[in-house]
Amino acid sequence: MTLMLLDSASLWYRAYYGMPDTMVAPDGTPVNAIRGYLDMTARLIGMYRPNRLVACIEGDWRPTWRVALFPEYKANRVDDSGEGEEEPDTLTPQIPILLDVLDAFGITVIGVDDFEADDVMASFAVQEKGPVRIVTGDRDLFQLVDDVRDVRVVYLAKGLSQHDLVNLSWVQNKYAIPGGRYGLFAMFRGDPSDGLPGVKGIGEKGAALIANAFATVPEVIAAAHANDPRLTPALIKKILAGLDYLAIAPTLVQCALDISLPQVSLDIPRKPKNMKVLQELKEKYALGASVDRLIAALEWQ
Repeated sequence: MTLMLLDSASLWYRAYYGMPDTMVAPDGTPVNAIRGYLDMTARLIGMYRPNRLVACIEGDWRPTWRVALFPEYKANRVDDSGEGEEEPDTLTPQIPILLDVLDAFGITVIGVDDFEADDVMASFAVQEKGPVRIVTGDRDLFQLVDDVRDVRVVYLAKGLSQHDLVNLSWVQNKYAIPGGRYGLFAMFRGDPSDGLPGVKGIGEKGAALIANAFATVPEVIAAAHANDPRLTPALIKKILAGLDYLAIAPTLVQCALDISLPQVSLDIPRKPKNMKVLQELKEKYALGASVDRLIAALEWQ
């Protein structure tokens, strides 16, 4: 009973930049992101044959509880108005249309107020039985990989055709760390895309050394205070100088695992929720082939 979790924003951005902007509806509305998202979803279903499917969306891309801890969290993505994340003008109007299409298909779409899509996917990954396949272009989700429960990341950084299926050995081979310690590694290394600096002066090499020797932040801090020989003097100095950041790093970096998720069906739809609406959207926005591919992937009779 495989559960597939779609990082929807990751997919529609990839679709938007990967599909030609000449794809428009008869009224001129751009539809390249919509068509690309539907096409990718159809291909993913064909590849992995999930029994359950959730399109996860942001309830808040900058949750108040993370920003309260660290005001710079994702501040690098705030637009000139200071109110929202920068988004291409021709992508913005496509998102509500896409959500309407998914609703007409009967595909479950879930976002939770004051949580990111990453948090929603993480909570599903630990609260639902495996196998779980998390589809994303975001390496933050590597922290969820679990070989025992068969939780893997369908990582789209190189595109869908050349994607990686990330398990613990993949993480170990990629970063030279124990596969289950990606979260700890990321806390020390930082993540510029989220505005997270990590511990000042500690890059990927130093973070890997730490993750190979220790399993938790408290262990690392205790080792630094004790001048543990597994840490170089330079690393000890940087860790002790970064104690304030390390006090909040786990909350910033680790995905929330205990969200109260809505009790709804996660099953792959075996028939459309509303075929009339789906056909109307298909015709209005010239989504023909993309809608048809997803219908075929869902194996509707």
